[in-house]
Amino acid sequence: MTTVEHVQPGHQTAEMTARAGRPARPRRRRRGLLTTIVWYLLLLALAAVVLYPLVWLFFATLKPSSEFGRNSGLLPWEPTLDNYARVWDGIAGIPLWRYGLNSLIVASLAVVGTLGSSALAGYAFARVAFKGSKILFAAMIGTLLLPFHVIIIPQYIIFNQLDLLDTYVPLLIGKFLGTEAFFVFLMVQFIRNIPRELDEAARIDGAGHPRIFWSIVVPLLRPALVTGGIFSFIWTWNDFLGPLIYLTSPENYTLPIALRLYNDTTSTSDYGATVAASLLSLIPVLLFFLIFQRMLIRGVATQGLKG
Repeated sequence: MTTVEHVQPGHQTAEMTARAGRPARPRRRRRGLLTTIVWYLLLLALAAVVLYPLVWLFFATLKPSSEFGRNSGLLPWEPTLDNYARVWDGIAGIPLWRYGLNSLIVASLAVVGTLGSSALAGYAFARVAFKGSKILFAAMIGTLLLPFHVIIIPQYIIFNQLDLLDTYVPLLIGKFLGTEAFFVFLMVQFIRNIPRELDEAARIDGAGHPRIFWSIVVPLLRPALVTGGIFSFIWTWNDFLGPLIYLTSPENYTLPIALRLYNDTTSTSDYGATVAASLLSLIPVLLFFLIFQRMLIRGVATQGLKG
């Protein structure tokens, strides 16, 4: 006997669709795997381009000074550790750690001053209503367009008359007075995204501006503070022009100025010690970034979502 199966049209369509879809899955998987491999290769190529200068710097620290100018390749012809020994001995009779300690003191105080003054100024612009606030805020934003080189001479004259040259005051006083417009703007934008209902609830409980700022705004401002602190530390650590203008005694020099001492245009330059000291000067900044990188990414992401 011949059996006749009656198949519903809808079931037939679903079964055909399922059968038609089966060979497509491995193809899609292969295509997705191929795309992933291409992306990884592209990212590795970009990483190699970005990291090549750092790798070159590391191998350059192993080259003798006589090899500079003749060997521009990656690997040294005659590897040596004499460059690190000369760096350890220091220059101008001052060990390298002293310059590093000076940079650490200046950068740490700059972070404290920048964050404290910027947070206070940001709270004032974002939460306190006072006459002329919009004009002052616009003027502060306008200073972002003002090149630093324009104000060098007036500032130098002022600090000279105050007998503050060859001290760290000219490098730090602006940080504590909220003159860093970028960080003030960062704080203002973040505080404006904090709900005002929190302020009103605290005001009902009798809190004033100091209590609201310290107990409500500062804890919520942590991502912006971490972001500003990292940028302030790195920018101050790498600052060359400011210490070059205001510091004259070698014992007060910071690391960027000390690096210049290894290259004297009037005598023989020690290029090997220069690159070795340059690599060592990068270590604190790299450690600082690695420790706080999660907070930095979180802070930038929060700014992007709320801004």
